[in-house]
Amino acid sequence: MVLRGARPFADSGFVTATVMSHGRQVVARSKLRGKVGVVGGVQLHFTARRSGTYKVAIRLFRDTDPNHLVAGKLIAVHVVDPHVGAGSHGLGVKLLQKGLHSLAYVTPQNGSFGPATGRAVLAFRKTNNMARTMSADHSVLAKLFRHQGGFTLKYPNAGKHVEFDWSRQVLVLARGDVAERIYHASSGKPSTPTVFGSFRFYRRQAGTNHLGMVWTTYFYGGYAIHGYHSVPTFAASHGCIRVPIPNSHSIYRWLNLGDTIFVYH
Repeated sequence: MVLRGARPFADSGFVTATVMSHGRQVVARSKLRGKVGVVGGVQLHFTARRSGTYKVAIRLFRDTDPNHLVAGKLIAVHVVDPHVGAGSHGLGVKLLQKGLHSLAYVTPQNGSFGPATGRAVLAFRKTNNMARTMSADHSVLAKLFRHQGGFTLKYPNAGKHVEFDWSRQVLVLARGDVAERIYHASSGKPSTPTVFGSFRFYRRQAGTNHLGMVWTTYFYGGYAIHGYHSVPTFAASHGCIRVPIPNSHSIYRWLNLGDTIFVYH
């Protein structure tokens, strides 16, 4: 951890750094001298043995007299389990959900890892060409904590529109150059492929039809976006773009007839 922007050290100045967990001192460092007259940072290396919230107290002194305190700062550091998945709860899940939400992946932010969060993790993994699973490991969390891994739109000047990236099997609802929602999806299998190109939505069908298609919006002939009971990680439909049933109604409501969809690979 690094404290940036500290005041210049005097020749005899020093810093103390203390790490606390549940009211107990875990590690302490003192007399971490800096270069004379140079504004810089304080760097403390610390390996946490368990997850939780640690408090780090940084104090800068003018000289070796502990009464000559110049500045101080208390920092809360959240250490999370680098592996979270179905059934997980707590701060690690909440931070995961916050990171996903900030990048437009659709998930609740309740600190509980349920199916909706699993689908958001899968969409994130597919977008970033990672293994197509519904659990989050260190590689997922590391990207999210750096605010990396969002979807780069191919048509940022298209106004309100939809993009479906066939190669990654990801559906994106966008407004201008902003991706508003990113979903895991599954399109036509090789024997019944999805059509590529740009189209406009022209017909809607509420509820569930006789084919099991849920909250359907058509964009070309019988090709549509709809909810379905099976949405695998790969292309598997008869040509339509399947989305998970729990997401289908909100997608249906977001879409308007006349909106454009771009289907590409």
